Amino acid sequence: MNLSVSLAGVTLKNPVMTASGTFGSGEEYSEFFDLGRLGAVVTKGVANVPWPGNPTPRVAETCGGMLNAIGLQNPGIDVFVNRDIPFLKKFDTRIIVNVCGKTTEDYEEVVERLAEEPVDLLEINISCPNVKEGGIAFGQDPRAAEAITRAVKKKAKQPVIMKLSPNVTNIGDMARAVEAGGADAVSLINTLTGMKIDIHKRCFALANKTGGLSGPAIKPVAVRMVYEAAHAVSLPVIGMGGIMSGEDALEFILAGARAVSVGTATFHDPRAALKVADGIRAYMERYGVEDINELVGAVDQ
Repeated sequence: MNLSVSLAGVTLKNPVMTASGTFGSGEEYSEFFDLGRLGAVVTKGVANVPWPGNPTPRVAETCGGMLNAIGLQNPGIDVFVNRDIPFLKKFDTRIIVNVCGKTTEDYEEVVERLAEEPVDLLEINISCPNVKEGGIAFGQDPRAAEAITRAVKKKAKQPVIMKLSPNVTNIGDMARAVEAGGADAVSLINTLTGMKIDIHKRCFALANKTGGLSGPAIKPVAVRMVYEAAHAVSLPVIGMGGIMSGEDALEFILAGARAVSVGTATFHDPRAALKVADGIRAYMERYGVEDINELVGAVDQ
């Protein structure tokens, strides 16, 4: 039975990876299982300088999920290179670095620093606010998305995955924009913008007022967007958004995803990503599927 998949020429032993922002760089989760059993570990966002993140409270539970406004807190590229990459290299898994920034130059600086580092792919978070354009996210304007993709590709030595925001009118347009900019793959969805109000205190549950909604509540939206993106471009698609089980992951794969990322489920169960991989294998055994790639986009077959 073959569970391996290829993303832009990089082979993963299985299609399951972690979702950026939910797994750190894996050190705390390595106490629960061997990270080498996953197809890849996707790191928390890495910026050119340390980011303090947003004020607290930054997390709020919702029905079927959670809101977060962490603000991409991270220690910066220097700490990441010196501390996190050596740790991840201990495991037989692919390393995907999520890159964030507030200007095109921020992204370019991080990508250049990673050019000679032993990482396999770069995932570019274009849901960051473009400070030079008044704070609108790079991922909400097709022209900005194409431009940042093109700029990153000029500096990158590793294949580039563009992580798409769902907070747009047409996800297909965004996928086509980053494809035009030279992206090697796309991943989606990032969180949906949401809000929660504490009716007893009569105040916002998050200090930032709004936050990113993740968890099972967003899965139907995510599956739909993955399907649309997979039909809009010829690039490999990585699907995510509310995956809690192997069955959930298979919806994304059947919709056209080559691989999947497990995020919020990890907060509920540190072994969630591993259980998703085991669930996919069990499904293949049950239905006599010899190659995982037979299932990619099979809903249309």
